[in-house]
Amino acid sequence: MTLIERTFRERIVLVGVVFAWSSLPVVEADLDELAELVSTAGADVVARVTQRRDQPDPATYLGRGKAQELRELSEANDADTVVFDDELSPAQQRNLEQILGRTAIDRTAVILDIFAQNARTQEGKTQVELALLRYRLPRLRGRGRSLSQQAGGIGTRGPGETQLEVDRRRLLHRVGRLETDLRRLEATRRNQRRARQRSRQHSVSLVGYTNAGKSTLLNRLTGAGVMVENHLFSTLDPRTRRLALPGGETVLVSDTVGFVRKLPHQLVEAFRSTLEEVREADLLLHVVDGSAPEPEAQMEAVRLVLEEIGATEVPELLAVNKVDRSCSPRRFAERHPGAVVVSALTGEGLEDLLRAIGDRLRAADRLVELVVPFDRGDVLAAVHREGEVVGESHGEAATVVRVVLDEAGRARFGEFAAS
Repeated sequence: MTLIERTFRERIVLVGVVFAWSSLPVVEADLDELAELVSTAGADVVARVTQRRDQPDPATYLGRGKAQELRELSEANDADTVVFDDELSPAQQRNLEQILGRTAIDRTAVILDIFAQNARTQEGKTQVELALLRYRLPRLRGRGRSLSQQAGGIGTRGPGETQLEVDRRRLLHRVGRLETDLRRLEATRRNQRRARQRSRQHSVSLVGYTNAGKSTLLNRLTGAGVMVENHLFSTLDPRTRRLALPGGETVLVSDTVGFVRKLPHQLVEAFRSTLEEVREADLLLHVVDGSAPEPEAQMEAVRLVLEEIGATEVPELLAVNKVDRSCSPRRFAERHPGAVVVSALTGEGLEDLLRAIGDRLRAADRLVELVVPFDRGDVLAAVHREGEVVGESHGEAATVVRVVLDEAGRARFGEFAAS
């Protein structure tokens, strides 16, 4: 099924709400990013609104009075759609559309729309359609023919649009079919991973905020020839290439989808099989745009997704990108010991990065987990003297230490190795 093309650029009003647990600068930064998302989706922002509230209004999110003001602003700007930065409940969306007299959607719908445009492989299209249907299913009730949006538009693009007028039973049947297809594709991907693991080659996964420069870095490192665009989420389907390290080893490097703040849970679930590449990697190369206004916030957003997919235990190497743009990346890297400053565009710092990747992978080969009883403080002290402790926790009767040891150290402390 082909994707529906947009026949005109919609005019969009953005809405952000400052709650007690947030702040105006954070909301403004989120709206800046939402404006980028809307532009990537193929529409134009004509106005933006912020409001302060103690908590969301259950019926209209904003409150009926503010919603009426928003209608007047939308009419004055001839807006087609109003986009909210936070996720709307199905009831809030229906109520807002009745008051506004136009489509009301949220950040999740915009991101889903962008994913629908960029999916290229069969697996990617299946994942996106499944996420779209899971998002739309709870929004079916009471919508009737208003669900028909076959002319396209943000939040309506991608496989499955013509299914919006069918009943819930048929949509659920379609979801079931997609889940079956995805399990089959997952099995194929799992077999491919096993084949790579049998080859005993290390694997490195590129992770990072969308548009941080991961695809450019993959091209620079491996000559992969991956398409690079200055748009959010231009890469959805993972690509794996071979990379020769200075020590002569060859590793496999994979690029996958970029992350973003408030990444829809539906997408994380749908792309979970793709993100298995990240969880099973030997090393995560976390690419950070050091020239971004809030690189720390972007880095934390990536780590939240890594936590959701169970990849927090994978060793991480920070690559602070875009040093060619300003001196900000160097200042950012100074706050993160072990980070490597690079420019994927010019190649600056890549030799240092390759050496760091090799060092980290070799260190991972020597990483062991020791269980040291509490009454053996002498052993614990010796472990700290002779190895590089990367993690330590306390159980009921012993200290669990994750430490990098050489061959002699592994032999000396072998009796304490975790089984």
